[in-house]
Amino acid sequence: MRNTANKPKLDVKKVVLAYSGGLDTSAIVPWLKDNYGCEVIAFAADVGQGADELEGLEEKAIASGASECHIVDLKEQFVKDFIYPTITTGAVYEDDYLLGTSMARPIIAQAQVDIARKVGADALSHGCTGKGNDQVRFEGAFAALAPDLPVIAPWREWDMVSREDLLDYLASRNVKTSSSATKIYSRDANAWHISHEGGELENPWNAPSKEVWTMTVDPEDAPNTPELVSVVFDKGGLTHVNGKALSPYNVLVALNRIGAAHGVGRIDIVENRLVGMKSRGCYETPGGTIMMKAYKALECLVLDKSAFKFREQIGLEYAHVMYDGRYFTAINDSLLAAANSFAQLVSGEVVIKLYKGNATVVQRQSPNSLYSEDFATFGADDVYDQSHAEGFIRLFSLSSRISHMNKQK
Repeated sequence: MRNTANKPKLDVKKVVLAYSGGLDTSAIVPWLKDNYGCEVIAFAADVGQGADELEGLEEKAIASGASECHIVDLKEQFVKDFIYPTITTGAVYEDDYLLGTSMARPIIAQAQVDIARKVGADALSHGCTGKGNDQVRFEGAFAALAPDLPVIAPWREWDMVSREDLLDYLASRNVKTSSSATKIYSRDANAWHISHEGGELENPWNAPSKEVWTMTVDPEDAPNTPELVSVVFDKGGLTHVNGKALSPYNVLVALNRIGAAHGVGRIDIVENRLVGMKSRGCYETPGGTIMMKAYKALECLVLDKSAFKFREQIGLEYAHVMYDGRYFTAINDSLLAAANSFAQLVSGEVVIKLYKGNATVVQRQSPNSLYSEDFATFGADDVYDQSHAEGFIRLFSLSSRISHMNKQK
């Protein structure tokens, strides 16, 4: 390991650390005190990762050397102000990834800055590695919200390169940890999803084992009988599940439970990280998959061709904005505003059939629907004169006609 005896140039008195209680951040607390001689304030965000990950967290942070630990409940705000707006954009990164980790980072960073201001900290710190996207997402948010606060990223400073190194360091500081050198997977969970990396997944030729998946039932083991789930949207926000009014967070909890039981929402992808390398990950997003399918089903009813095409362009661009950690930027605000203008039309009910890993829209209705059975029918009608199509086609294909005439000359 690197000799950390050399005192860093940065003079820090009090730092707020984004703390999860995992091996990395458990080691960062004493490391900051050893190498910066500063007070460490631990901060943890409850974004729906589950009670198991938060239980005993404050005691653990104090035991590792933190002077305080702030746990902030962000679940409802996360779903209402970050997840729902992202759904209205239709953002899906590289055709598959529903941006679960990406969406949580700006709200966590925002709350971390708020804590730093509250306790009078003069620096921020995180446990992101120098290979990943999260370092960019956190520090991009810090730059926008608190450019005066320097950021300490231990993984870019220390020489510890393995779990064994971190465990040895904690042992040398008499800091207890439940982590072990045999941990296989790296996981990140919140209300929207859980991600899995590492282990056999590092080789794209290896199929994920059953041990990878922790949230959803294997589609092969899912019920042999389909289940119908009804969802209701009001101006882009999902308000009811199976006729029951629920808060944004509880909507997601309900759909996660229903979707997970049918193996909905599993993906296995190789994605392009922002830092240039490719990474392989498995993601489980059962409730989110249902919500995205239902939302798009209503969009297909209420948006005309040009509007829907533009919304698709918004989704493509916004996926990169969110993935790249550019939430607190002008382009983010502009894209969300554009998507929200379309979302005002997205009201209605959708019924989705869940079966063996699939979520299929089977019914949809909206008071703003542009669909008219009178016009679309294959039977006889009195509202559409098919002979009118001839003039439209001649005008629509006029440029092709002129091009051919030019070639004949």
